[in-house]
Amino acid sequence: MVETTQTGLWPHLYAPLKGLSTKLSEWLSPASDASSNDNAYRISVELPGVPEDAVELTVDDGVLTVIGEKSETREDTGDTWYFSEREYGAFRRSFRLPGDADAGRAEAQMKDGVLQVTVPRKAPETGKAKRIAVTRG
Repeated sequence: MVETTQTGLWPHLYAPLKGLSTKLSEWLSPASDASSNDNAYRISVELPGVPEDAVELTVDDGVLTVIGEKSETREDTGDTWYFSEREYGAFRRSFRLPGDADAGRAEAQMKDGVLQVTVPRKAPETGKAKRIAVTRG
């Protein structure tokens, strides 16, 4: 006879599923790279087989979001064989932009299945102190 308690058998049954949603979302999310230099931030997102018109790029409250959908069908035939393959799926990937990113001047281009997003940095504020007048209340 197997004795079970509240913390006995059930956690062990669900242990293999723990973290599955995180692993699944990582598998479905497109691979990306982020870098920066003194002038801009650059984000590259791999989107093979996704046409430009199937990609939506937005910036809201300092978060850059790439949304799209892949829909690809391939069929091959031969003398004695037939092969058909389909790939479908929506994706969404978000990146929090640093405070000095100028999202209003962001640019994006797609080339060879890679989306390149460039977000310029804002010009640094001058180091001059501003005098504030004090009035009698």
